[in-house]
Amino acid sequence: MSRSFTPVRVGRYTLPNRLVMAPMTRSRAKLDGTPGELAAEYYAQRASVGLIVTEGTQPSDDGQGYLATPGIYTPAHIAGWKKVTAAVHDRGGRIFIQIMHAGRMSHPDNTPHHRQAVAPSAIAPGAQMFTAAGMKDIPAPRALTSKEVRRTVADFRLAARAAIDAGADGIELHGANSYLIQQFFAPSANARGDEYGGSIANRARFAIEVVSAVAGEIGADRTAIRLSPGLAMNGIDEGVEGPDLYRYLVAELGKLGLAYLHILHAGDEKLAGDIRALWTQALIVNRPGRPRDQIGADVASGLADLEAYGQMVLANPDFVARVKAAAPMNEADRTSFFGGATRGYTDYPALEAATTA
Repeated sequence: MSRSFTPVRVGRYTLPNRLVMAPMTRSRAKLDGTPGELAAEYYAQRASVGLIVTEGTQPSDDGQGYLATPGIYTPAHIAGWKKVTAAVHDRGGRIFIQIMHAGRMSHPDNTPHHRQAVAPSAIAPGAQMFTAAGMKDIPAPRALTSKEVRRTVADFRLAARAAIDAGADGIELHGANSYLIQQFFAPSANARGDEYGGSIANRARFAIEVVSAVAGEIGADRTAIRLSPGLAMNGIDEGVEGPDLYRYLVAELGKLGLAYLHILHAGDEKLAGDIRALWTQALIVNRPGRPRDQIGADVASGLADLEAYGQMVLANPDFVARVKAAAPMNEADRTSFFGGATRGYTDYPALEAATTA
């Protein structure tokens, strides 16, 4: 546990501790994609963690999947995020904006242009999504042309520049959880016959091109990526070659000198160990549902340099202080995760307030 509170180098920054706020969709942005009025307060409250990774933020109209998620590709978005990053920096924190293109995990009702979603191939995920009219089946997407794939790479690059212009310390590319980058990895979502489909190298190509483009734009030491090896959700099946794809991908990304790699651990301990052996930069591990008494275990074992936490940080703005003091944690209110105002967002009490109330 004590190693969790020691400094660690991540890209160009030295962080004061090894606890990370995981990216969590909160669906409280304005309809134009500008962060909501309370976003600055929400993130600043949690600035004592070593690193904040924001909610997924779309790089384009095509990249939006869900209602009320923020963007990072217009002047209004930049202005909105400037308030967030300034508030975090005023509290001494560091913040990376996560850039997330939903790909086929989208519905026309949820996007500004109301167009059919785009993806590696025209294969529906076989899932439903919440819209303003309630739950609806996600329709089949339109397959990106090779030219459009390259344009999407450019969208990520321009969004990364916008994030830095907004004051972010860096960006994390969302290559996990069934969204666009992971869709290219999975044969269940990628049936392409061009240079982006088929072989392991081809299915990893889009991710490598996106990371390389972003690193070239803002610097590798401000660029990171999140992966979820073996996570099967929303119709994603990476097949028998999945572990080898990640070994190949991590080795290739390791050549770029990125700030960090963020792994959502889906249970394959051998693959996690292989990734640790391949990756020489900072490695963040997120184990969903990790019990309180296991905080710090992956750092202590050497599997991770940092550990990311979601719901516990969401419900405890003073998460670091509570971990240090072995103090009780607030319970997260699941009914307020998505949408709404202050309840379940900025009104969780800090330990000092809770004990004096």
